[in-house]
Amino acid sequence: MAAGKAQIATVVKIGGIPWFNAMEAGIKKAGGELGVDAWMIGPTQADAAQQVRAVEDLIARKVNVICVVPNDATALEPVFARAKAAGITVITHESPDQKNHDWDIELTTVTGFGEQHMEALAKAMGGEGKYIVYVGSLTVPLHNAWADAAIALQKAKYPKMQLVADRFGVAESLDDSFKTAQDQMRANPDLKGILAFGSQGPIGAAKAVEAREVIGKVAVVGPFSPGQGAKYIKSGAISEGYIWNPMLAGEVIVRVGDMLAKGQKPADGMEIPGLGKVKVDAEKKLILGQKLQAINKSTIDELVGIGL
Repeated sequence: MAAGKAQIATVVKIGGIPWFNAMEAGIKKAGGELGVDAWMIGPTQADAAQQVRAVEDLIARKVNVICVVPNDATALEPVFARAKAAGITVITHESPDQKNHDWDIELTTVTGFGEQHMEALAKAMGGEGKYIVYVGSLTVPLHNAWADAAIALQKAKYPKMQLVADRFGVAESLDDSFKTAQDQMRANPDLKGILAFGSQGPIGAAKAVEAREVIGKVAVVGPFSPGQGAKYIKSGAISEGYIWNPMLAGEVIVRVGDMLAKGQKPADGMEIPGLGKVKVDAEKKLILGQKLQAINKSTIDELVGIGL
């Protein structure tokens, strides 16, 4: 490592998968632009113990900044405390309730993510008609918080839209998402929309929309893997979805890490290149952006092209 350069290391959940490959590209890009040594460590398994060992190794190397995308936030607390005691700045990403860190970075708020998807559904439905909501399960806090925010926005802003059933906890199963969509379209022949939070929800719902030949009549909206859902976006079976871009997340991690390594403190309303102005909650140690990547016909080929 070059003398005098800040050393910023990021430990992700698992190496070699498209999401974190894209994050690594962002880390390297920002590192080159800022003139810092920035790199990524990807454990061979999504395993808390491997992340702890990686952080221990980085403490021994006396790096300036360690960022982790935690598999288990609680398991990392002791090693984070050791890193801070050694004078190392600790950042997390996708871990807003983390303890023993300096800052957590998020590219979207819970409310913002839910509301953005409801706006897309309302647009696709023309602001009126019946819809249903999927979550991964009824006990996944984040999915249900997204759904709560989406439904609250619909009630406040789109009174002509109607949620016709309690949410369905099926969206981590392609088969269950498919079957539930089929059943609900039979039970509600005038159904106009399906909002699905959970990785397989939009895919299963889109398959059902294609099978019943109701593309353009029943809108499907929700976050999904671009590679898995590309054909449904192109056919129109999925109208749109949003994710946060892992390449941008990698860039932001390095930019914030460089700032902290220089002794600069995050300030509310500060601007981060690529992310824009952010909210900074010093009490909760949160740096909150609101920068979602749309997945639609105009973006799908680019997102698939970077391996997402």
